[in-house]
Amino acid sequence: MTLLCYLIHPRSEPPTLGLDHEFATDSAEFLATVAGSTGVPYVPGNALEILNNGDAFYPRMLGDIRRARASICMEAYIYWAGEVGDEFAAALADRARAGVRVMILLDAVGSSSIGDRTLKTLDAGGCEVVWYNPINWNTIDRYNNRTHRKSLIVDGAVAYTGGAGIADQWRGDARGPDEWRDMQIRFEGPAVRWLQSGFAHNWQESTGELVSGDLYYPNPRARGQYALQVVLSSPEVGQSSVQTMYFLGIMCARKSIVIANPYFVPNQVALDTLIEAKRRGVDVRIMVSGIRNDTWLARQNAVRKYGALLRVGIQILEYNRSMLHHKVMVVDGIWSTIGTTNFDSRSFAHNEESNVCVHDRGVATDIEKMFERDSDACAEITLAAWEGRGWLQKGLEVVASLFEDQV
Repeated sequence: MTLLCYLIHPRSEPPTLGLDHEFATDSAEFLATVAGSTGVPYVPGNALEILNNGDAFYPRMLGDIRRARASICMEAYIYWAGEVGDEFAAALADRARAGVRVMILLDAVGSSSIGDRTLKTLDAGGCEVVWYNPINWNTIDRYNNRTHRKSLIVDGAVAYTGGAGIADQWRGDARGPDEWRDMQIRFEGPAVRWLQSGFAHNWQESTGELVSGDLYYPNPRARGQYALQVVLSSPEVGQSSVQTMYFLGIMCARKSIVIANPYFVPNQVALDTLIEAKRRGVDVRIMVSGIRNDTWLARQNAVRKYGALLRVGIQILEYNRSMLHHKVMVVDGIWSTIGTTNFDSRSFAHNEESNVCVHDRGVATDIEKMFERDSDACAEITLAAWEGRGWLQKGLEVVASLFEDQV
C-alpha cells in the first residue's frame, strides 16, 4: 500500500499563496505575469485557425501531412485502430517512402490499442514509431506519467494541437452520440517551434536522440497577426505550468469566465479560486461532458463538486448530444486558451500537456460564440436538482472520490 500511494501521488501541487491580483486580463501586467510564471513568451507573427470536429480538422491535418517535404513529428495520447487510424497511417507511410522523416511518439497506455495492422503499415513505410514511457520494472516509479499531448508538426512550420486523438469517434460533426464534440487549432509561424520543442524533449527522453537542425526548426517567418503563447506542462518540473496559467486567468478575471472541459474535477484551490471570482462579480459559466461522458470516475467526481459552485451562482451546463472533449477557457472576452489539458488532477499533476494562449478579442469572441451554440445541446444543472439526487448516486460519488487524484 505504501508503494501504491507513492506511485499514484501527484508529482505537483497547486499554488496556495499569491492567488490574488489587482491587474486584469486586458493589462500588460497580466501578459508579463503569465509569461514569467510559465517561462514562455508570447511570440508574434502567427496565423491561427480554430477547427471544430473531425469533419473540419482531420482533412486539414491529412492535407498538411501529404504536403510534407522535410519532417513530420506526431505526439499522441490516443492513436487507435480503425478507419481514421488507417487513413493517417497510409498518409504517413506514403510521405516516409518519399523521403520525409516521420517520427511518431505514442503513449504506451493511451495508444496500446493501435492494432497490428496500423503498426505494420507505419513500419512498412519507414515511419519511426516510439512508445512513451512503456511500463517496465525499471520505470515503475513513472508509470503514472503519461503524455497527453496531441501534437502534429509538419516541416517545423505548421502545427496542430487540441483535444482530439486519432480514432473513429472523432469523425463527423458532433451530430449524435457516435461523433465526439472536439476542437483543434492549426497555426503557422514562429510559435510552432515551441510546440516542436515539447515533442523534441519527449522524443529525446524516449530515444536518447537530440532533435536538431532545419528539418525541425526552419528559420521562422511571420505568417499572421497573432501573438501566441505555447505552454508546455510536465510533472518532471514539479509544478504544472498549465495549472498556473489557468489559475492566473481566473484570478485576473473581472467580467466573465467561460470554461468548456470534459473532465472537470477541480482541486480545492481551483474551486476556491472560481468561487472567489464569482463573489467579486465575475460571470462564471462552465460546460462539461454530461451523460455521454466516457469516464465513469470523472463523471462521478465532477457531479460531486457541483454543489459548492452552484451555491454561489456559477452556471453549470452538461453537454448531452455527444461526448464533449475540447478544452478551452475564455476570460473577459479577450484572453483564450485552447489545448490538451483537462481541468483535473491527472492533467495538472501527472500528464505531459500543451495549451496555446492568445490575447485577442476576435478569437475570444469566436470561441464564446461556439460556446453559445453548444449550449443548445446542454442541460443546465440547478442547485435543487443537485441536492435532490438519490442516496445511491451520492454513494457512488463517495466511492469515486477515493480515486479523484487519478482522474
